[in-house]
Amino acid sequence: METRDAGRSPVWLLPAWGATRLVLLLFVLKVLVFPGPDVTSDVSVIYRDWADVLRTGTFPLEDVTWQYPPAAAFAVLSPGLLPFLEYATAFFVLACVTDAAVLALLWHAGRGAGRSSRGAWVWVAGVPLLGPTVYARYDVMVTAVAVAALLAAGRHPRVAGALAALGALLKVWPALVLVGMRGRRPWIAAALSGAGLAALFAVSMPGAFAFLTFQRERGVEVESLGSLVFHVARHFGWEGGVLLNYGSMEFLGPHVDTVGTVCLGLSAVAFGWLLLWRLRASRPGAPRFAAHTAADAAFVAVLMFTVTSRVISPQYLVWLVGLGAVCRCFRASRMRVPVALVLAATPLTLLEFPLLFADVVASTPLGITLLFVRNGLLVTAALLGAHTLWRGPVRRDTPAPPDDPGPLGRATAPADTPAGTP
Repeated sequence: METRDAGRSPVWLLPAWGATRLVLLLFVLKVLVFPGPDVTSDVSVIYRDWADVLRTGTFPLEDVTWQYPPAAAFAVLSPGLLPFLEYATAFFVLACVTDAAVLALLWHAGRGAGRSSRGAWVWVAGVPLLGPTVYARYDVMVTAVAVAALLAAGRHPRVAGALAALGALLKVWPALVLVGMRGRRPWIAAALSGAGLAALFAVSMPGAFAFLTFQRERGVEVESLGSLVFHVARHFGWEGGVLLNYGSMEFLGPHVDTVGTVCLGLSAVAFGWLLLWRLRASRPGAPRFAAHTAADAAFVAVLMFTVTSRVISPQYLVWLVGLGAVCRCFRASRMRVPVALVLAATPLTLLEFPLLFADVVASTPLGITLLFVRNGLLVTAALLGAHTLWRGPVRRDTPAPPDDPGPLGRATAPADTPAGTP
């Protein structure tokens, strides 16, 4: 049945994608008006101003809202590829084109033995559930690079490593897609290409790594897991408040630094757990890596760092939907429930931003409830995913599956190749 579904999927995928993305474009182009704050101002004002500065050969050193690695300049300057369009319009069109490219990758990856078209459907359904914010940020472009890296890992590990490095220099988190990649080649390729590109930026454009300072000085953003402490505390006399700080609405006041430190500590614990999992999975006699391990591990890693972050912006869900879609391209993936929980969290994210963002900022009972449920779903997904990943991909007494044909059609290394094999 699943094979037949995969064969018919383009008939339904393309109309579903086209209809939902047309609506998103109509919203960001303001043909239709989406309720709540204007989510397109980041592109039409902030990104455009950054682009003007970047064209002079330097980064926006005087703007504390520039909190991105140097390759983010590629995304900000990308509307220049369509000079016949106004900056914001060109950006939205390119975001839509990138969205289509991700769909094509996922559909192709879902073909063949052991694969499923459900990954493409996760992308088609999950993205519009986040509303027009998806096209009003450059995260869909970063997600495309991460998805391409994961899908290249089986056949072209060096390409996968280089893509992971590029993604990390776009927005840091794609470095996590390396966690579950088999062998040393993607890691070496990532280190070499990442170091080379970073050095090129460092010597050619002043302020390439100023974003590290700006990120360090951020507070606790109102949508994060840690913010729930202050949302509740405001109803019991907490003396702090919410202000626009470093480009986002953050809690400022007593004990905010403490909660921020706890969040950083939890991120460190998550990193330690991932390192322990990798060492455990790579030791002789351990359960062997399967074809889906890289996707499952990347999905869990990004989930863990999302829920422990001091910031959970709505566009972070784009990352999780994209990585979850890659997981669901593999029938053997054990991330079905965590991916479903992420999909359940996406419409709640749309409710809390932008539809009911005023309630979130004011810490009303409705706003707090939305955050508790949305963040609760993400935490549950992270814990379930981590538990499943720890149990291992393929037991040693399980017969090895046939060679994985890979998303591009050529056979890759066998799915039961030991984790330490280069």
